[in-house]
Amino acid sequence: MYKNLLVLVLITLSICACSKKEHTGFSVTGSVKGLKKGTLYLQKIEDTLLVNLDSLVVDGNPDFEFTTNLKEPEVLFLYLDKVDNSQYDDRIFFFAEPTAQMSITTTLENFESFATITGSENHTKWAEFQKINTQFNNQNLDLIKGSFDAQKNADEALVLVYDDSIKKLIQRKYRYTGQFVINNKSLEIAPYIILSQISDAKLDFLDDLYMELPKDIQESKYGIALNTMLDERRIDE
Repeated sequence: MYKNLLVLVLITLSICACSKKEHTGFSVTGSVKGLKKGTLYLQKIEDTLLVNLDSLVVDGNPDFEFTTNLKEPEVLFLYLDKVDNSQYDDRIFFFAEPTAQMSITTTLENFESFATITGSENHTKWAEFQKINTQFNNQNLDLIKGSFDAQKNADEALVLVYDDSIKKLIQRKYRYTGQFVINNKSLEIAPYIILSQISDAKLDFLDDLYMELPKDIQESKYGIALNTMLDERRIDE
């Protein structure tokens, strides 16, 4: 009797351990409203190339789930390749974390722009940064258009005004981005933002930002990439 009880306890503990293990890795679930047929891919960048981590053929059910093992927080992509003759084939960017249980909901026709993404602190901060960064980018496009029109009209004085405004806008973007990085320096998103948004800023400015990062962030995937980029710029300059 006691032997049977012991076996039962061991089996129960084993099942519990397995259940816990299933939830220790990264997973992303969600739904693509309006999607009937197509293939969803979970992707990452490896050695500058996009590689597929997993895929799911959609046939009527727009819900999906992917799981994978991540060593550290990093950027992943949800790519939709449709087979319904739609012109929309898009890729959703998101910042994943090793034990995160993320959720992505979106629509077929606005796959990227309508995506709602939750479950990752790094991604939440990325979304916060992008709200302001998008404003900078839109202002920059407006100024570039104005400069182009002024050049067509041979209005050199106005061209100079626009060029000066563009330079000042870029400086404001750098200052905002640098402060955002410092405010979130304990997250892996910090070196990624430097790499992806302001890598062409002055080297001294980028060096100062890098030195603000904690050691564990400097040794993260994007921290190492940032340090490599800085080393290469030092050689070039």
